[in-house]
Amino acid sequence: MAITDIFIKRPVLSVVVSLLILLIGLRAATVLPIRQYPKLSNTVVNVTTVYPGASANLIQGFITTPIEQAVASAEGVDYITSSSVQGTSTIQVFIKLNFDPNQALTEVLAKVNSVKYLIPKESNDPVVTKTTGQTTAVMYLGFSSEELSGSAISDYLTRVVQPVLSTVDGVASADILGGQTFAMRLWLDPVKMAGRGVSPNDVQAAIAANNFQAAAGQAKGYFIVSNVTTNTDLRNLDQFKRMIIKSKASSGSRMSRPSNWRRKAPTPASPSTASTRSSSACRRRHRATR
Repeated sequence: MAITDIFIKRPVLSVVVSLLILLIGLRAATVLPIRQYPKLSNTVVNVTTVYPGASANLIQGFITTPIEQAVASAEGVDYITSSSVQGTSTIQVFIKLNFDPNQALTEVLAKVNSVKYLIPKESNDPVVTKTTGQTTAVMYLGFSSEELSGSAISDYLTRVVQPVLSTVDGVASADILGGQTFAMRLWLDPVKMAGRGVSPNDVQAAIAANNFQAAAGQAKGYFIVSNVTTNTDLRNLDQFKRMIIKSKASSGSRMSRPSNWRRKAPTPASPSTASTRSSSACRRRHRATR
């Protein structure tokens, strides 16, 4: 007797088994995930260090190599790529597949902080960022204005637009491309600097000493508390021009001549003084002749 004869002789059993298979299939269709490929997670940690004015060889020897050697010993690192260009060091740390991204970021950040004392003090602090998965730019937005300058547009985007776009669900980061930041650029004349004995380090030290932010604090009395605000930074072009770079006992060197600066002409001698001197000289000559 074949097994199919049981279901022929007992139709109720065959109906129950069919309903059971149908219920299991419906349950599986609602619970089991349907994916073409398994879920994979790949993480890349970027370490960027900026050293203004440094050459590529200097960046490679004193910034890229120490950080790269320290990060290579971090847990979960698969391989590392780096590049050193004029003024910028970039290190890409590729993490092993399906490794915890947060743990990888913590490991790399700890290794970078452990060798921070080896980096030149004049360089900026290393910036560590993390990207998980394949990040793609989904939208580019252009901004222009007939009233605002490029620096003003960049300032508005940084303060208003970028924070709003970053909070949108699904947006990893909102970057500003080609922005112009407010800055005071100082052009140095090597010939004049050599004549006055001024070096670029003197200029940098003068800017750091004259252009800084200070917290004055509060003035408290019995019934009144007043907040004190001090303007210790340089705010316009004339203030930068009047900044003293190097001073001596007899003279000082400023950054540049202010716009209202005029050389004072020497005071000519009065006619009476000149005639008196000439007459006295003639008398002396006359007496010497006698």
